[in-house]
Amino acid sequence: MENSPPPPSEAEVFEVLRECYDPEIPVNIVDLGLVYGVAIEGRVVNITMTLTAPGCSMGMMITQNIQEKLLGLPGCDDALVEIVWDPPWTPHMMTEEAKKQLGIDE
Repeated sequence: MENSPPPPSEAEVFEVLRECYDPEIPVNIVDLGLVYGVAIEGRVVNITMTLTAPGCSMGMMITQNIQEKLLGLPGCDDALVEIVWDPPWTPHMMTEEAKKQLGIDE
């Protein structure tokens, strides 16, 4: 019987998510405030997130990028990304670092 790695931790998932970007904005999706939740059920990682705008044409590309990166984690057998629109994203959801990076002052 083969020893399979344990499921990824939430910290490992967030580390991978910080490598994912909205191609139109040079800030990762975590610091942008787009990730609303991470749930790990067995060896399946579920991500709940939003996009900067409902008409964002990059949604599918971002979703595929997230899934590819998560499936590269040891112990992750599947990755599901759910895009939600409630609550709607606003620039206030960005981290201070992201705001600085984009030159946004409160």
